[in-house]
Amino acid sequence: MDWPVLSILIFQPLIGALFVCLVRGDQELVATNVKAVGLWSTGITFLLACFLWTQFDATVSNFQFLEERTWIPSLGISYLLGIDGISIIFIILTSFLSFICILSSWEVITDRVREYMVGFLLLETMILGAFCALDTVLFYMFFEGLLIPMFIIIGIWGGPGRIRATLKFFLYTLAGSVLFLLAILLLYLEAGSSSIPVLMRNEFAFSFQIWLWLLVFASFAVKIPMWPFHTWLPEAHVEAPTAGSVILAGVLLKLGAYGFIRFSLPMFPDATAYFTPFVFILSVIAIIYTSLVALVQEDMKKLIAYSSVAHMGFVTIGLFSLTIQGVEGAVVIMLSHGLVSASLFLSVGVLYDRTHSRLIKDYGGLVDKMPVYAFALMVFSLGAIGLPGTSGFVGEMLVLVGVFPISTWTALFAGFGVVLGAAYMLWLYKRVIFGENTMERIGALSDLGVRERCIFIPLVVAILLIGVYPRPVLNTMHLSVEKLLLLSQPSLQVKKISLVK
Repeated sequence: MDWPVLSILIFQPLIGALFVCLVRGDQELVATNVKAVGLWSTGITFLLACFLWTQFDATVSNFQFLEERTWIPSLGISYLLGIDGISIIFIILTSFLSFICILSSWEVITDRVREYMVGFLLLETMILGAFCALDTVLFYMFFEGLLIPMFIIIGIWGGPGRIRATLKFFLYTLAGSVLFLLAILLLYLEAGSSSIPVLMRNEFAFSFQIWLWLLVFASFAVKIPMWPFHTWLPEAHVEAPTAGSVILAGVLLKLGAYGFIRFSLPMFPDATAYFTPFVFILSVIAIIYTSLVALVQEDMKKLIAYSSVAHMGFVTIGLFSLTIQGVEGAVVIMLSHGLVSASLFLSVGVLYDRTHSRLIKDYGGLVDKMPVYAFALMVFSLGAIGLPGTSGFVGEMLVLVGVFPISTWTALFAGFGVVLGAAYMLWLYKRVIFGENTMERIGALSDLGVRERCIFIPLVVAILLIGVYPRPVLNTMHLSVEKLLLLSQPSLQVKKISLVK
């Protein structure tokens, strides 16, 4: 295109944040206008993302909508943007969930509304920038810059234990970020370029790949998070406001896996093949262990948080299977999990706003008082389980098909994790929706209102539509996945080492 569509997309929420800062008037009017500006800004960003998808050419594998401007001439660092069939999917997911987050916060956030909207709009800009950046330095700035608004959102509008949760979240991710920065510096010194497309085509020595792979893995494994780097996630989810949990589970966790797609697989193919058994082991442990932990949770948010770690275990298995089905399945799982986890956290938020309790034991018999809510939660729960006809089934099936020829045991253990996932989600649904009323206030609960239905209906439709007709998503990413796998082919020597292992 002749105009910088990606820059407009990225900085549109930031422009909205500037307008939020300029709103004046009495307190009540300011709060309403600020929310309206936030909603319009995220809505326009979502429409721009959809327009971008309509203009995207799925018949080519190269990066599209490229923008390049000299940024730091003395170091050869550029402001380089571009997207492929993988990143466009996450751009749409990010813009859609950001709009949902603002809409869901309309009546919930009543304190320091201006700061809340600025934080969310800044967060959206950082996330979109990370998915569009094709320069390692630019990617790092967006990738780490999002920690600040997320830290503020949890720290100010979170629960009673928000300070401990935010510090743990920040320290864990910052530790990984330092290692990632070191990896970027080593890549620049070795290749003489910070351009991601250039680095993808560079052939690094095997010993160099090993060390760089470990540095990058440490950073992205914390972001996903993989076991045993996951302990910050349940606390962050429990203490975060509902919209914070939605964006954290729906989008931020995907950035870690996206980092593997952009860095580990294409830049360090030999090291990726060498460490694949190690990743499979960690992923299987994550799936089974966190599923078992989810089974004993009494807090609904904690249960969903642990289920997120299990689902991301499927993602890493699919990515490191280095097969078409596995990688495409991993991307579909990320998309599906973004929608399903966001829906589940919003469902918990609906109950918490009415009763101020997240404990499973406090609920029961909601199907009589909230039938529409019960139906929506059923769809979300079945999507989390991976029932055929929902988005979760498509991704999990592709991952299992892709990894089975590579590692049969990994596929079998991952399949057992699906059974455990069905156990804890059905257990949750049974106790909350059916059974006996255990709280006096349940008798006075109202079903979903108009605003809440406007939030839940698009999520239900998206989960079912992807489950029934995933072809548009798969077609969009297919050539980009093929190119990724072509770049990720290890040398013959490393193939033999992996075979022996």
